[in-house]
Amino acid sequence: MERPKKKQILLFYCVEAEDLARKVAAQSDFIQLQSINWRSFDDGFPNLFIKNAHDIRGQHVAFLASFSSTDVIFEQLSVIYALPMLFVASFTVVLPFFPTGSFERIEEEGDVATAFTLARMLSNTPISRGGPTSLVIYDIHALQERFYFSDTVLPVFESGVPLLKQRLQQLPQSDKIVVAFPDDGAWKRFHKLLDHFPMVICNKVREGDKRIVRIKEGNPEGCHVVIVDDLVQSGGTLIECQKVLAAHGAAKVSAYVTHGVFPKKSWERFVHKSNEKAFTHFWISDSCPVTVEAISGKAPFEILSLAGSIADALQI
Repeated sequence: MERPKKKQILLFYCVEAEDLARKVAAQSDFIQLQSINWRSFDDGFPNLFIKNAHDIRGQHVAFLASFSSTDVIFEQLSVIYALPMLFVASFTVVLPFFPTGSFERIEEEGDVATAFTLARMLSNTPISRGGPTSLVIYDIHALQERFYFSDTVLPVFESGVPLLKQRLQQLPQSDKIVVAFPDDGAWKRFHKLLDHFPMVICNKVREGDKRIVRIKEGNPEGCHVVIVDDLVQSGGTLIECQKVLAAHGAAKVSAYVTHGVFPKKSWERFVHKSNEKAFTHFWISDSCPVTVEAISGKAPFEILSLAGSIADALQI
């Protein structure tokens, strides 16, 4: 069967995703970067201009977004709504990190599931000449969130975990690596992608007023244990997992999360100090550009770029 020809993609991007956009474009001669004037009026509202708008008619167009804060979502949504209306052949939005993904449940009346709110906003993206918009998201917090989107967008859920697998194979003594999950949810989400590694599953149990991390299954003794999860916020759970794994004989402990959110510079808790190196490696993707800039050159952090995966996803 003859393989389909690759599409020529015109890739627009938001300001903070420029570095990632350039890495994506460097992956393929079929991806050409385009630019937008991101300006503001005196009152602070966006004053936006899509350059060469006539030239993108009939072309396959994509937009690389980064919803790092509520301050930037409105201006990026404005562009996302505008691009497919310029008579483009197809339209793809790449939103590596879906920021409200962990707020998907209503546990009592009055809770607001903001994951559903953001999904509705993206679902209002106009249909292009080629049909519904493709929406590429990496390691969304809960897979059932695909049902929050309407039929006017086609969610494409990708994962950064294959990047971790490649990196682990490059490590010395890769046969002594054990993968650990901080809870059952992370195990259910990722174990099939890592099933050739021995595994440890942790969980939290309540003791009085405290929640204690314990090992539920598996043995970390003498191994390099890599904790895997979709995202990190304060990092408290990862730190507690590291402590219990070390107490059970782990030779080294590292961590991988696709999305290093780290609000309020919480990444500082993990930076190597002269007498304290709890985590040997801490791998994150470049889905959160603000974090990538902040941790550049700081051990134990290492960036596993999504650029190649995004370039492949744009050809779907």
